[in-house]
Amino acid sequence: MSTADPHTLTGAYALHALSEDERVEFERHAADCAACAQEALELGEAAARLGLAVSEAPPTALRGRVMQRITTVRQERPREVIPPRPAGGGVRGRRLTRWTLAACLAGTAAFGGTAVWQYDRAEDAHEQARQSERRTEAVDAVLAAPDARTRTAELADGARGTVVVSRSRDRAVFIASGMAGPPSGKVYQLWFDDEGTMRSAGLMDPRRTTGAVLLEGPVDRASGMGITVEPAGGSAEPSSAPVAVVAFPV
Repeated sequence: MSTADPHTLTGAYALHALSEDERVEFERHAADCAACAQEALELGEAAARLGLAVSEAPPTALRGRVMQRITTVRQERPREVIPPRPAGGGVRGRRLTRWTLAACLAGTAAFGGTAVWQYDRAEDAHEQARQSERRTEAVDAVLAAPDARTRTAELADGARGTVVVSRSRDRAVFIASGMAGPPSGKVYQLWFDDEGTMRSAGLMDPRRTTGAVLLEGPVDRASGMGITVEPAGGSAEPSSAPVAVVAFPV
């Protein structure tokens, strides 16, 4: 367990730089310290914006060029790896040449595969960053809306949940503080309460149970929200009793 003052861990928590024990310790502290919870949330959003500010998406045509070059660019002939042919040539020399050529071709294929894999990973990372930025912007828009209304409720084990609703934007944000992580293989699922009918509003990240979550979908005529524990990937309808129910502010 860390001996550091929990008040000094907000930055490291926002950057996912804490060990598992330190993360648990900080989230336990943040459950009773609104200032640290808010600071960690703001630092996380700032870090995401700074990362996007220096990122650059690769050209959309890059993958096509890479795939084309793999099949057309010839591997440079090795200069020193081919052993000299024994005196008189013979079968052994020709066999070594064929083995060397095979090794070069295998190396070329491996390089091409690695390039494509790295490109795909970069594309995935950029897409995740763009999605995160869009979610952050949507959260900020709800929180800053002139008609934003909030309601806070006490949850289990001393945790707290605040829901912010903007009717003009028809969106809602749930801000959790100090929630315990879901059981292994499970996830927290959010729901809109449409006059007694529960409508899925997305899943919470099981690794981050403190912070702001944009509910997926419009508020519409929902009068509140609920949270249930569901199998990984979520459920079409609640399969367990809610761990929290929060009525939307009027």
